[in-house]
Amino acid sequence: MIERNQLDLGKLTAELRDGQRAALARAITLIESRRADHQSVARDLVQELLPHTGQAIRVGITGSPGVGKSTTIDALGMYLIERGRKVAVLAVDPSSARTGGSILGDKTRMPRLAATDRAYIRPSPASGTLGGVASKTREAMLLCEAAGFDVLLVETVGIGQSETAVCEMTDFFLALMLPGAGDELQGIKKGLVELADMIAINKADGDNIKAANLAAAEYRGALHILTPRSENWHPPVITYSALTGNGIDALWQKILDHRAAMNASGEFAARRRDQQVKWMWSMLEHRMMAQLRADPTIRLKVKKIEAEVAEGRRAPALAAEQIAGMLR
Repeated sequence: MIERNQLDLGKLTAELRDGQRAALARAITLIESRRADHQSVARDLVQELLPHTGQAIRVGITGSPGVGKSTTIDALGMYLIERGRKVAVLAVDPSSARTGGSILGDKTRMPRLAATDRAYIRPSPASGTLGGVASKTREAMLLCEAAGFDVLLVETVGIGQSETAVCEMTDFFLALMLPGAGDELQGIKKGLVELADMIAINKADGDNIKAANLAAAEYRGALHILTPRSENWHPPVITYSALTGNGIDALWQKILDHRAAMNASGEFAARRRDQQVKWMWSMLEHRMMAQLRADPTIRLKVKKIEAEVAEGRRAPALAAEQIAGMLR
């Protein structure tokens, strides 16, 4: 809980810029708070820190449950830390649709990262937000950058529209897959493959090496017939093992190669600008919805309209227009 005497913007800004982990934790708690006074300070805080952001490498990581996302992040994070990097992990845990509760167990799945001061792990509940990405993930990224972390890894729950949401806030989008493509390739989400900047086949160790290589060949074939996300980058397919660490160096090198290619073409800056504008519209939509929920009179009117729509007595299009009119 953030108390009022902790809302000294100047003090919090200075402590966060000094890399104090406690200050970073308080700042992220502040931006996640739903209290109006906290939100006001949080907006000023992000604006104050904006000149000190934007230099980190932002990587989104997705994959179905069981593919080894957390183990991969633990291995990749330690590889980077051993080479002088500071790594922040923003891991969005699934939330209960009924209670909003979340396990938030990411630190137990990243034991090595959790034990080093050069890494910061922040689990956040998805809380029903679109795509399983916490609504404040973007602001949390900026705070981590201002605190001196130069690599940001955003782990998604790997379901719903999370792939698109994370893709639109990161520089590199990594899709993790398992060995044994074959028939499974038929069920792969085309949208996911088209968004990915790289596909990495995990668990390429022991008896799985042959299957992993076969899967990689299958995915390369699938990518060959799809239009790449960028004309300046053709997504590679690699194999690696998060368990043994084999291939982690090649995985990171591909991320660096992608950044170099995007910078050389000017696409990197263009993507960042586009992401900022999309972020603005996303925040605007969030604020409008918050306004609808905050006014008791509007809430009652909306509830009545909802009931009429549910009963088929009012067309959804007309209902939407009437609700939008309440914001004027």
